[in-house]
Amino acid sequence: QVQLVESGGGSVQSGGSLRLSCAASGYTYTTSCMAWFRQAPGKEREGVASITRLGITNYADSVKGRFTISRDGAKNTLFLQMNSLKPEDTATYYCAATDSQLRFRSCPLTTDFRSWGQGTQVTVSS
Repeated sequence: QVQLVESGGGSVQSGGSLRLSCAASGYTYTTSCMAWFRQAPGKEREGVASITRLGITNYADSVKGRFTISRDGAKNTLFLQMNSLKPEDTATYYCAATDSQLRFRSCPLTTDFRSWGQGTQVTVSS
C-alpha cells in the first residue's frame, strides 16, 4: 500500500514555471512506475508524464519540451518541473503509482495505476 501527497500547485501567468512534488510513503519497495495526470473541469483525466524505477521517462505530446518528470528514490519523492506554462495547462494535477510488472522499458500512461494522490491545483492565466 502506497500513500501519495501532492504539493507545489499555485497560480502563475502564461510563460511561467511551477514545480510539483509528490511524497510517497508506505510500502514503496515494489513500485515500478510513477506518473502525473491532470484533469480540467468537465474534461477527461489525461496522462502527463511517467517515470520508471530505472529512470525511463514518457511524456504526452502536449507537454514534451516543456515539462520534466524526475524522482528522488532515496526520499521517495516524485517531481514535475513545468516550464513555459500555457492556459491550457490549467487543471488539477494528480500523482499516481503502480507496482505492475512493466511490459516495456518505458511506462505507458495507459498503465493501470492503483495508487493516487488527492491532487494539487495549477492555474495558468493569460
